[in-house]
Amino acid sequence: MDIRTDEIADGIYRFSTFVPEVGPTGFTFNQFFVDAAEPLLFHTGMRALFPAVSAAIARIRPVEELRWITFGHVEADESGAMNLFLDAAPHAQVAHGVVGCQVSLDDLADRPPRRLADGEIIDLGDRRIQHLDTPHTPHNWEARVLYEESTGVLFCGDLMTQLGDGPALTGTDLVGPAEAAEDLFHATSLGPAVPATLHRLAGLRPTTLAVMHGSSFIGDGAAALHDLATVFEDRMAA
Repeated sequence: MDIRTDEIADGIYRFSTFVPEVGPTGFTFNQFFVDAAEPLLFHTGMRALFPAVSAAIARIRPVEELRWITFGHVEADESGAMNLFLDAAPHAQVAHGVVGCQVSLDDLADRPPRRLADGEIIDLGDRRIQHLDTPHTPHNWEARVLYEESTGVLFCGDLMTQLGDGPALTGTDLVGPAEAAEDLFHATSLGPAVPATLHRLAGLRPTTLAVMHGSSFIGDGAAALHDLATVFEDRMAA
């Protein structure tokens, strides 16, 4: 599969693979690489994507220098290649929330993962990444996001999912496309935790939303998250 690389913020790269067979207009699977003193990968991709994703990383830094392996929740497209990266990078460690480690990763990861409390910081040497628990938002008990403080990038996983193969980065509203994807996949846990968590994340005032499926967003991330929360509040009220 062809993989596309774009720098969406200073030293933060998006690797994107478009799969035309998924959904009516195709679907992208995206990983994000933070080029720091201790490099971090957010999403590993499925096992089948490991050769392409590792080659994309190698064009920026040697894969064996990878220090942190992270993802939003435990699913094949998020974490399927986790152990392949642990094998390729001898000093790398998986880092995830406490629930994700207790329920899955303490057993699934070939090396013990680092457990992160809600709000805990991963120090990358020249960058700081904050871990935030987001249970059931958009889905899975162990769901979480990461926030890179210096660039204002929120690695928001499956939030703002869109169909098709849009640009790597856009300032166009993504809430409407995210609603369309939700109507097709019904992937979000429709409960009170979802809008409450989205309003909480908006308080970070992110300037970039690094999206797992679809284009990433640059602009008023707080407004976009509040608007998406309103969508789910309206759906629950209906």
